[in-house]
Amino acid sequence: QAQLEESGGGSAQAGGSLRLSCAGSGSAVRSMAWFRQAAGKEREGVACIDSVGRPFYVDSVKGRFTISRDSAKSTLYLQMNSLQPEDTGQYYCAADPDGIFCYMIPGYYSKWGQGTQVTVSS
Repeated sequence: QAQLEESGGGSAQAGGSLRLSCAGSGSAVRSMAWFRQAAGKEREGVACIDSVGRPFYVDSVKGRFTISRDSAKSTLYLQMNSLQPEDTGQYYCAADPDGIFCYMIPGYYSKWGQGTQVTVSS
């Protein structure tokens, strides 16, 4: 059973924006991340945020995506601007309750959501 719940996915035109949310992280969670998986491809890290709030991004989304966290609401966000067709995929949030640092490696995280689909058309 998923311990996190993503929302905000949908369809967008190239150049458009979407904002993903991930609820249920809990105030005790330290490091969190967003991953995505395109059809027929492996899951890849998109962005992560460590225990002190420092964000990290994969090169392909730098300058376009912003990861943030509202600890009071136990919610993680991913603001996606200037979307491109290659951003299409199932987006997952992940959390590590004990982590200090964050890594864009799926095996590092113990809590996952079920994913939300993002489709970008040209």
